[in-house]
Amino acid sequence: MKSFWTALLFTFLLISCGTLPQKQETLTNNSKNTQPFSTTNTVKPKLVVGIVVDQMRYDYLTRFYNRYGDGGFKRLMNHGFNLTNNHYNYVPTYTAPGHASIYTGTSPMNNGIIGNNWFDKFENKSIYNASDDSVEPVGTTNAEGKMSPRRLLTTTVTDELELHTQGRSKVIGISIKDRGAILPAGHAADAAYWYRGGDEGTFISSTFYMNELPQWVKEYNSSNPSQSYMKEWNTLYPLDSYLASGTDLNEFEKAPRGKETATFPYDLPALQDKNGGYSLLKATPYGNSLVADFAIAALHNEQMGKDHIPDFLAISFSSTDYVGHQYGVNAVELEDTYLRLDLEIERLLNALDNQVGDGNYTIFLTADHGAVNNPAYLQSQGIAAGYFENDDLEKFLKEKLTSTYGNELLIKKISNSQVFLDYQELEKAQLKSEEVQRYLSILLTNYPSVDKVFTREALTNSNFTDGVGALIQNGFHHKRSGDVVYVLEPGVISYSRTGSTHGSSQSYDTHVPLLFYGAGINKGTSAQRTHIIDIAPTISNLLGISFPNGTTGNPILSVLK
Repeated sequence: MKSFWTALLFTFLLISCGTLPQKQETLTNNSKNTQPFSTTNTVKPKLVVGIVVDQMRYDYLTRFYNRYGDGGFKRLMNHGFNLTNNHYNYVPTYTAPGHASIYTGTSPMNNGIIGNNWFDKFENKSIYNASDDSVEPVGTTNAEGKMSPRRLLTTTVTDELELHTQGRSKVIGISIKDRGAILPAGHAADAAYWYRGGDEGTFISSTFYMNELPQWVKEYNSSNPSQSYMKEWNTLYPLDSYLASGTDLNEFEKAPRGKETATFPYDLPALQDKNGGYSLLKATPYGNSLVADFAIAALHNEQMGKDHIPDFLAISFSSTDYVGHQYGVNAVELEDTYLRLDLEIERLLNALDNQVGDGNYTIFLTADHGAVNNPAYLQSQGIAAGYFENDDLEKFLKEKLTSTYGNELLIKKISNSQVFLDYQELEKAQLKSEEVQRYLSILLTNYPSVDKVFTREALTNSNFTDGVGALIQNGFHHKRSGDVVYVLEPGVISYSRTGSTHGSSQSYDTHVPLLFYGAGINKGTSAQRTHIIDIAPTISNLLGISFPNGTTGNPILSVLK
């Protein structure tokens, strides 16, 4: 009885002093960013900015270092944490799997994004990673707006931030490419915006995120932002100073339609009509400028990083990829694109300083994959390289299947270096899948320019802990992937004779930059091997939120204060 009266007296005193916790009112969507947010970390950001530079090899940091200014890449490298041995831990190294793995903290074996496009054995057709016929375009009537993240099977760090703050955080994804905006923004984002070229030159979205564009986006698009960049593209500095690249005139680059040679200057207005209208800007440095412009506009108009609930701005610079594909790794055009991107990153950092304040935001910068040097150029330097014809391989395999089993229809599709078998045809022929897999494996192993072969049987029943086998297994999704996976020899690609590409397990495709900078980040450099799937858990640890639900990476503790 005494304890009851003591407890009653204590409760009365708490009420009298106003210290008894009050019931929190339910927040609505209009009350975003009004409540304090706390974690166990001493230093926590008001805003996280994820920057992905499409097709950026690690050596672009070092190769062009002396030409960068102090306010862009160098600021992040010298005043943040530079991880010089960061790699993708899976193949294929393409844009969609790269962006998905950065933000989910896991590889395609879990997140399901096994390529930019892949053959869907259930729908019996090739599909695009972000396509979604259930949504409608917003800001355009073009089908390029019918996109969403629904094919992404796991949550992202941006999803987990929204879940943790009950939707009070603001999350926005921005890119020239739809997949570069959508996959990083995740499922629970406030918005994802991507670029529609053609005759529009504007940023668009879909009804997955909104029913109409915000007023500031409408005004931005109404200003015809692309037209100001439809101008001459010449080198930023004198042409003879581009010593980190090959000669401007060479046989390894592809000129835009309507221009005889891939040489400076490029008269963009004269080339516009033959190269997709405003879509031409994607393969110039000005595509990155458009993204920087729009990101800074979003930062200001959405008031990101203005309170104690952290926001997340996911930016992907895609023009580096378009330029790399068209002109190659060794091109003056590529070097000029990176020197100009350095200025855009400096402009973005200055905007963050003004809007949020240096020390109040955290940045990571990485790439979705690297790229191989043009094989014809490598051959001219005496380096083993070459080209691979997929059509010839398919013809060869079907001929062998016909002669051995009397049925070329056993192969349903060859996609992304994967052979998909037709299980209905196997049943008709009373053949076991494992038998045909092993037969194809023997054929492929002895086929010119094929280096290694893995069967579904081996990938689902074995555990590869290192080497190419581990990379293949990490990129192999049990439901979505094929039945036999083959790997080409180093320097061998299935692509045109000009420009460059990516997708392999070689270091030129897997080795990419990883820079951290800002609130909660140590200053330093490390050559310890890290993986792209470590980024999301590192940021989650910094924010004190749950890891994405499929995470297989680990926080990089040396980065965090």
